[in-house]
Amino acid sequence: MAWRRRRVIINWIKSEPNYSQELFTKPNRFSLHPQQRCGFKKVLKKPEIRKGGAEEGPAADLSEAAAKKSTLPPPPPLGPPVRPPRNPRLLFRPLMFTVGFTGCSFGAAAILQYESVRFRVESVLEEVREEKLRRLGEGQVQNRESHDTAYWHNWWNQLSAFQKQMILLVSAVDDWWGRRSEGQKTAIGIIALNTAVLCCWRIPVMQRTMLKFFTSNPASKTRCLPMLLSSFSHYSILHLTANMFVLWSFSTSVVSLLGREQFLALYLSGGVFATFISYVCKTATGRLGPSLGASGAIMTILAAVCTKMPEVKLGIIFLPMISFTAGNALKAIMALDTAGLVLGWRMLDHAAHLGGALFGVWYISYGHSLIWRRREPLVKFWHDLRKGPPGGAPPRGGGGGSGA
Repeated sequence: MAWRRRRVIINWIKSEPNYSQELFTKPNRFSLHPQQRCGFKKVLKKPEIRKGGAEEGPAADLSEAAAKKSTLPPPPPLGPPVRPPRNPRLLFRPLMFTVGFTGCSFGAAAILQYESVRFRVESVLEEVREEKLRRLGEGQVQNRESHDTAYWHNWWNQLSAFQKQMILLVSAVDDWWGRRSEGQKTAIGIIALNTAVLCCWRIPVMQRTMLKFFTSNPASKTRCLPMLLSSFSHYSILHLTANMFVLWSFSTSVVSLLGREQFLALYLSGGVFATFISYVCKTATGRLGPSLGASGAIMTILAAVCTKMPEVKLGIIFLPMISFTAGNALKAIMALDTAGLVLGWRMLDHAAHLGGALFGVWYISYGHSLIWRRREPLVKFWHDLRKGPPGGAPPRGGGGGSGA
């Protein structure tokens, strides 16, 4: 009897459906995750079907990338970097600008010198006229001076302490400026202009303008105006300090030799000529790149002084025990720049340095007699132009035809 009951139970278990298998295998049932991070299961994106019937998705993107990669040409073999093509026609406009600017700068210098001499002569004549009037009416002048002294004394007492300090400061600056030589005054103006350009480099909004107009590059679309503006452009404070120190050291000597107007013409023309030589060397070698700095113009002034006074003793500020002549110093500098140009040193623009030095030597040796000593026809033309047509009234503010 017991065996019969056992057989019935076994048959019932065999005929019972397997709910556990359906629970864990059918996709429409939930699945158990002992360490589930989120209560919702991420649904897989269905592949999108294109109009042509092809599927879009990661697999399709990979297949397209593989197809494009297979159609691309093989990469070229590694070799030396390809230099840009040389185009000498790019140097025509810089050459014309160099010649024209040099002529205009020396012509303007001759006219400015004429006006300066004219102003000095008129100032001396005016002082002589006032001295004669003072001698004729000496008593009236003394009464007027005493009245003016009382007036300015009362005006000074009415000022505040801050206003008095500012007036004293301006007076001290004016006294310091009056003690400077003509060359130092000219150098101070150039240093101030270079410092202003250095400050403009630190303004982020002006970076594109500074790169376009204040760096010289033969590959740039703007090639002529940067030949002049780059001579006042420095990006490094150390570079500016070194150039301006050399300019300050030689400014008094060169201005006393040439005069302020001729010095400015030589400085500007030397900077433009040095940049043109840099253009030529960069185009010939294919090493195109931007350059900036007043080194070319300063090398022109240095070479002019050393050529005019080759026996003058020079020294180094940090090594005062070492001295050498100006002629030997110029030869050593030019030899160093020549070696740097031949060997391809790229730390400095040796072509611009060498071009500026050559221009300074040429001007003292030949250019002064060819250009400056032949300025009389231009000065006479300007004198006649200022005086006006013959028989007519002189122009307003003119003062007759007195002057050099």
